[in-house]
Amino acid sequence: MKFKSLYNSERFLKIIFGLSLFIVLVMGGLAYRYIKELSDSFDEVQEAYQLHIELEKLLSALKDAESGKRGYIISKDSTFLEPLWVSGSELDLSLQRLKALTQGNPDQEEKIADLEIKIDNSLRIFEKTLQLAQKNEIESAEFISAFKEGRQNMNSVRFKVLEITTHESDLLGTKKERSSKSLSNAPMVVYYVLIFSLLILLLIYLQISKNLKILKEKNELLETFKESTTQSEIISKHGNWIWNIDDNTFEYSDNLYRLLGEEPQSFEPTLENFIAFTHPEDLDKLTEQVNKMMENEDLPFIHYRIIQKSGSIKHFKAYGKVLIDSDGHKKLLGTTADITDEIENYRLIEERNLELERNNKELASFNYVASHDLQEPLRKIQTFISRLEDKEQENLTDNGKLYIKRIKSSSARMRSLIDDLLQFSRTNKSEEAFEDSNINILLETAKHDLVEIISDTRARISSDSIPSMKVIPFQIKQLFSNLISNSLKYRRENVAPVISIRYSETHASEVPNLKYSKHSRYHTITIKDNGIGFDQEYAEQIFTLFSRLHNKNEYSGTGIGLSICKKIVENHNGYITAEGYPNQGSTFIVYLPITS
Repeated sequence: MKFKSLYNSERFLKIIFGLSLFIVLVMGGLAYRYIKELSDSFDEVQEAYQLHIELEKLLSALKDAESGKRGYIISKDSTFLEPLWVSGSELDLSLQRLKALTQGNPDQEEKIADLEIKIDNSLRIFEKTLQLAQKNEIESAEFISAFKEGRQNMNSVRFKVLEITTHESDLLGTKKERSSKSLSNAPMVVYYVLIFSLLILLLIYLQISKNLKILKEKNELLETFKESTTQSEIISKHGNWIWNIDDNTFEYSDNLYRLLGEEPQSFEPTLENFIAFTHPEDLDKLTEQVNKMMENEDLPFIHYRIIQKSGSIKHFKAYGKVLIDSDGHKKLLGTTADITDEIENYRLIEERNLELERNNKELASFNYVASHDLQEPLRKIQTFISRLEDKEQENLTDNGKLYIKRIKSSSARMRSLIDDLLQFSRTNKSEEAFEDSNINILLETAKHDLVEIISDTRARISSDSIPSMKVIPFQIKQLFSNLISNSLKYRRENVAPVISIRYSETHASEVPNLKYSKHSRYHTITIKDNGIGFDQEYAEQIFTLFSRLHNKNEYSGTGIGLSICKKIVENHNGYITAEGYPNQGSTFIVYLPITS
């Protein structure tokens, strides 16, 4: 994996490419060396051949001179002496060439010098015998002695020439053997080096081709990303800009021009042209921020307004951060967003908050009226009806007694409705503080408040031990009270109520219909009874305010109790569900988050 990463790296490719160039240069050097050796070998052969020729010329000139001398001695014809006079100059030229050809070779230079002495002796003997022949002293002892000496000297010249040519041939053979051995490996070495270089270049080509393909794909992705970024800028109403700090130039994205109400790239992207759109009231503030940006090379969040040519005023928010690229160049990358809609929404929220505050005050006034002004005349109605029933009972007709009975029932229902509404409006967690509470005590308190109806119905209530929780105590007591009251109220006729309260812990993923939660686990409290139950299709409806599944003549109630339960649970960031089966009972499950 590490080698593969190295192989794909740009540095590795550069190293391999440099190595390939080095090998090619070495191969070129080797080729040059072998060619130079061939050239040198050719020159040496040429010189050896030239040396042989000059020696042959020299030896031929000496032979011609001796033949001419003999012809003259026999015939006394002077024309035979012409080769002798010509050979002298030829011998001098040949000796000069031989010295030049053997220069730098001490052995051969010594042999040439020795040869030159022998040739001079031959020429001297030629001249001596020629003089004696011209004097007709051919039969003299001196001539015979000189003639024999000339023949011996001529043989020594031949031997010396042979010695020189043999030595040169030996040298040429040694050089040829060394050169042949070196040159015999040259084609193979050059071939292998060439193959190796081609393989490396092929690998580089394949990797470069792969990199080009990847680069093409990345360029396509960049084009897609650029188009996506452009669309994102348009949708999110923001534009990007770049301040090149080193050369103090700016670059604006197309959508930044659109935010200003202009066509993309319709003016030069300079700071002066951009500031020209600034709202006069924000001009000094923006100028000060820009000067700080130039000085500190940083731009924190700033807010300002601009005026488009159409006259529309827009609210902008800008932010910038410095980025240093691989070449050490500093750039401040900035983004500018159109937050006009946010400002308008904030203003709308403020207006709605004010409206909500007024509604809360009106609700507080309603609570006061419900708890005092409405209940006061209701109490008087109930008081006068009670007096009328006590003192005028005998004077009332049957219809009158019926009317009074109905008035008493309606006023009692009216009083219960006002009390429940007041209780519902007061179920607000902001009015109560969360505190660590013993849930078992709160449950017993709720049962104590209902002791009379529990006793009258001969109800049996069993419960598990519930751990302490951080709750609003009053509301949790109210929750237990309302749920137990609901089970007692909707009991089956001639069947004693049996209510069981169980506790467990539940993971958030197991809570039904819970779409999102910041808590992982929940306290689970289950209240189950054996009452009349309900059809499951009404499981959500029963928690709706004023919702009733039964006629008020069948079962008393205002349809607010379970709505209060739901509001209390939601105040605790919990969740409540219900399950029912007609004539079998109901089950209410309360989920309260486990907080640390």
